[in-house]
Amino acid sequence: MSIDRVAASRRVLVTGVGGQPGFDLARRLQQHGCTVIGTDANPVANGLQLPGLIARLSLPSTHPSYGIELLKLCEDLRPNAMLSAVECELPQLLALRATLNQIGVRTWLPSQRAVNACRDKAEFYTVLTEHGIPTPRTWLPHQIATIPDGCPLVVKPRHGQGSQNVVYCRTWQQALILCELVPDPIIQARVDGREFTADCLVDNSGRASVILRYRLLTKGGLSMVASTFHDPEVADRVAETLVAVGIVGLCCVQGFVRDGHEQRIVLTEVNARAAGGFVLAEDAGADLIGQTLAGLWGGPVAHDRLRYRPGVCLTKYVETLAVSRDERGW
Repeated sequence: MSIDRVAASRRVLVTGVGGQPGFDLARRLQQHGCTVIGTDANPVANGLQLPGLIARLSLPSTHPSYGIELLKLCEDLRPNAMLSAVECELPQLLALRATLNQIGVRTWLPSQRAVNACRDKAEFYTVLTEHGIPTPRTWLPHQIATIPDGCPLVVKPRHGQGSQNVVYCRTWQQALILCELVPDPIIQARVDGREFTADCLVDNSGRASVILRYRLLTKGGLSMVASTFHDPEVADRVAETLVAVGIVGLCCVQGFVRDGHEQRIVLTEVNARAAGGFVLAEDAGADLIGQTLAGLWGGPVAHDRLRYRPGVCLTKYVETLAVSRDERGW
């Protein structure tokens, strides 16, 4: 059955609608004619206020009853498919995939190996170095004495996201102190250059479409101003990274372009979810969400519909979704 013919049955559950990726994904799916069920563990998450959304509060993915409650929600609301915008819940979703399929909820999830490489920055470093792909030198706290002097550093959570608890420093002695403050830390060599994000869709055969954009202004890890660009060398290196990680589906890659350096392109992370600024890819001509739906429903991905124009700019801003009286007086 074609994707157009199943449009009327597109009832999609989107998790994590309080974050920018989930928020924009839910809204874009609505524009594609889907009925969207949106969940978030935060009762004041902005995405729960989206007009037309079927909003439900969820448990945090770390809660012991997370899986039970998610299955109960699916049995009650009967979504036809699920898209996750929260990487930390992917291990639980992988464990639930067979049960979700049995109750009629389609998923398009990467392998456990790919999830590990995306969520664990130390594992990501290991995978990329094994494949000869340039990535920032990474140390665990017990290796801190091996860091060379004069190397600018960044200390960050090993499993973190959204630039939370990321601290820059100049010496390994400073990094040693920061490791006491940053949860589950790693230390990386700091990389400077033109930061970019690649919005990607990888089909089940491993073929990838890559849409590149420079991150011109970033706040709290979210790209607020961005511009699309074409660079065959960057696109090839992103595709190599996707193969090394072994990921499929909708995802994004981040890195730096450093003109004048021996290693011109350095890759810093892969996220097994939509990026916070993926709407720019679509505004530049790539049918990113439409083709994600095609793959989610088991159809072929039309990569010729994922071409895009360079020089298209995005500026994000804060908007007011709802104003209401809070009965608790907050």
